[in-house]
Amino acid sequence: MTPAVPPAQVRAFRLRRQGVVDRDGAGPVDVARRLVGVQAQVPSAAAQAVAARTAGGTADDGTVEAALAAGTLLRTWSVRGTLHLLAADQAPAVLALLAAARTWDKGAWQREFATAAQMSALAAAAAEVLADAVLTREELTSALVAHTRDAGLAEALGSGWGALLKPLAWQGLLCHGPPAGSRVTFTSPGVLVPGWPGLPDPDEAARTVVPAFLAAHGPATATAFDAWLLRGGTPKARLRRWFADLRDAGSLTEVTVDGEVRYARTVDLDDLTDLAGASPPGLRLLGPFDPYVLGAGTADPDLVPPEHRRAVSRAAGWIAPVVLDAGRAVGTWSAEEDRLVVTPFADPVPSAALEGERAVWSRVLGRPLTLPA
Repeated sequence: MTPAVPPAQVRAFRLRRQGVVDRDGAGPVDVARRLVGVQAQVPSAAAQAVAARTAGGTADDGTVEAALAAGTLLRTWSVRGTLHLLAADQAPAVLALLAAARTWDKGAWQREFATAAQMSALAAAAAEVLADAVLTREELTSALVAHTRDAGLAEALGSGWGALLKPLAWQGLLCHGPPAGSRVTFTSPGVLVPGWPGLPDPDEAARTVVPAFLAAHGPATATAFDAWLLRGGTPKARLRRWFADLRDAGSLTEVTVDGEVRYARTVDLDDLTDLAGASPPGLRLLGPFDPYVLGAGTADPDLVPPEHRRAVSRAAGWIAPVVLDAGRAVGTWSAEEDRLVVTPFADPVPSAALEGERAVWSRVLGRPLTLPA
């Protein structure tokens, strides 16, 4: 018989596994590994997501920068084509799944950005020019244009959107390097990470990444995993095989959530069951672009009420800070100078219930916040 798991238990499981309830993260590498990446398109948001999952960290305590400098953390284009902080020992497997989809081979992508021949030439050039160098965007653009002898690529390479650089990052040829003042730099993961192994076989990588995702973001469907990974870009037959093989090997078990068949790690079934009698997690505040929200996606009605989705998923791709009650979004919030301002979706949130989170975010942001009277 397929175990049934209520949605409230799914939310409670995710909150605990992601370090939101106990704030037991050991630092940026531990948090990034546990979450299978922390979105870092906005660096301050990534630092807040890490600090909010630790007992005493702050967003400006320098631990992210130290881990990047030590090569235990990478900042690179990752899932959904967005910049992420990845644990260096987990990054090869994540990148292998992204590279395997070869989205840059699709006709529509090539018509918009570059041909297959141009991307092949760029990959060969990147492997050479970044083998032992750290370059600014301007230096990288000049070097790649010179090696490919294709001046037509210069404008796209120089774009801040990184359309041509993302496939290179997914192939493990490129990542962000140490900042040069206010300028972004690029290098090879092999320059930053001692003993960088290169990318594994995609099927081998899936045996690592799928369970890691479900350990933090499960139970979930294969479709939900692919939405998180590549906005649905993985070939469907390959995606089904990854999950079926893990299920047949006993690593995954099917469960139902409100009648929908999902997958959980078999070793997590007892933890899910134990949550049936546990008290629901109380109020929690999460910062912008938080992995708890991005893992499920704002289209998940059990996370964000559909009528309030636009309050969370805003213009230009901005994901707002959210107020959670039992793991479900009940409002948004902001820190306006020294005031913590909550905008509820419906019922007001009592100030007394927010006192604990006010203290946490005063610590994370490094300044005392007050609640409205």
